[in-house]
Amino acid sequence: MTWLIRGVVMSIVQIAARLILGAVVIAAPLSKTLSTSIAIAAVVLIAIIWGGIDGIRDARANADPDDYADLTVRWLKAGLLAGFVSCLVCWIVGTAGWFNGIGQASFPVEIIAGTSFITLIVFVPAFFGVSVGRLIIRREQRKAENRAQEQTEQIPVAA
Repeated sequence: MTWLIRGVVMSIVQIAARLILGAVVIAAPLSKTLSTSIAIAAVVLIAIIWGGIDGIRDARANADPDDYADLTVRWLKAGLLAGFVSCLVCWIVGTAGWFNGIGQASFPVEIIAGTSFITLIVFVPAFFGVSVGRLIIRREQRKAENRAQEQTEQIPVAA
């Protein structure tokens, strides 16, 4: 169920990014490359941060890496949902004429290519964030274990 929340939020983020991008491109067509890069970077950054938070929470909840939750499938489902919903909504909004500058591709192209691309720009950064979050916590846990071990070694034994 948590993949559903992630997917809905990431689809809202993607829809907002595409609407803002469409408005900027219509207002200043020469800035399309920069605007597109900023929009993609914003979606990627949100996915990395959220994935990192997931990784940190999971690593703190499970000290043994074998017990980690399956966040890979969770984020893959979220990415697929975000891609499909955002492409569908943007295609409807652009085709119906409510907002020019988005949804210009045909429906099959928008759904297949758009969903695939958005799935990747949600899933890959989120998975990277999960990995980094887990790595940070495992590193902290190892340092704490080493400190505890050093302290037990320094305690003198009475003869």
